[in-house]
Amino acid sequence: MFQFRSIVAAGATALALSACVDTTNASSSNGIIADRRVVISNATGRTIWRFYGSRSSTSSWEEDILGSRVLSNGSSININFDDGTGACIFDMKAEFRDGSSLVQPGVNVCSVTQVTFR
Repeated sequence: MFQFRSIVAAGATALALSACVDTTNASSSNGIIADRRVVISNATGRTIWRFYGSRSSTSSWEEDILGSRVLSNGSSININFDDGTGACIFDMKAEFRDGSSLVQPGVNVCSVTQVTFR
């Protein structure tokens, strides 16, 4: 009985840990694996209500990445910009409750690890 519980516990632990592993392959145009996770920090003095990140080659902002969440002043969020296309250059837009916005165009998400909106 003791061995059975140990095996079950080990299996449950392995299953839980496997959920934490990112198995996506993100490669840049030169074949090098590129991590497209970027920490977005809000230093605007206001709450960001919507946040968009789209490949620079597209003409639309896609969907709001924050969804039902907001990004308070002084807060950060880690966003994975890997959209499966291999693109590295993204435009980013932070939108505020009053409809005003800040845009940071041409961010290379394959080489930066943090972007701060001020």
